[in-house]
Amino acid sequence: MNTMTLWHITGWEFAALAFAALLVGFSKTAVSGANTVSLAIFAAVLPARASTGVLLPVLIAGDVLAVLTYRRHAHWPTLWRLFPAVAVGVVAGTLFLVWADDEIVRTSIGAILLLMAGVTVWRRRTAEAEEEPDSVVTRAGRVKARSYGVLGGFTTMVANAGGPVMSMYLLSAGFRKLGFLGTSAFFFLIVNVSKVPFSVGLGLIDGHSLLLDAALVAFVVPGAFLGKWAVNRINQKLFEQLVIAATIIGGLQLLLR
Repeated sequence: MNTMTLWHITGWEFAALAFAALLVGFSKTAVSGANTVSLAIFAAVLPARASTGVLLPVLIAGDVLAVLTYRRHAHWPTLWRLFPAVAVGVVAGTLFLVWADDEIVRTSIGAILLLMAGVTVWRRRTAEAEEEPDSVVTRAGRVKARSYGVLGGFTTMVANAGGPVMSMYLLSAGFRKLGFLGTSAFFFLIVNVSKVPFSVGLGLIDGHSLLLDAALVAFVVPGAFLGKWAVNRINQKLFEQLVIAATIIGGLQLLLR
């Protein structure tokens, strides 16, 4: 980690990071996947690799608020099915970070996000969503869970970009709005906390980054309350469209930077 502290960034740069932190809170309680915009802002203001270490504690703060809000709606069979595959993806992502430079990381993640968005749009045009998630009741569902789990673990370790991948999975599995938010809340709290030792080992989290995080976390809370207010006013179709749109925007931002 570069010696990046609160005093090494300008007022405008801090304002951009604060807005990104607010957007993290909003995405965790309303439109999961929208925090890909936050990822792009952090990577634009801070050194690309260092930005992932600063963003992780901010995401964890948002995860805690999301769990407190939607804890009753989690679908645990899906979570237990995903975690082993995610662990494989996290390990693969850690090895990838040791080898890859910033440009390769951005290009790879952007391409994955756009691919996942395309697959989900295609699936939802060819089949109606099931009333219950198919993630654990069919052979195809189990294979899909493992595939998305590995991709989600890889992208969340490499660039904190696992949100859109798992959003695409939960939508394609037929989750309704509250089940989607409750399941993703617990998923990302557990996964992001498990990433902390890896990030510390890679030098992405240190005392300087945590000092900046302490200032930014305060902006996550109003974003979460804004998301909670908004989610009750967003119907299911618009909710899904916003998730897919946020994923496409995030993927394009990573590819075009």
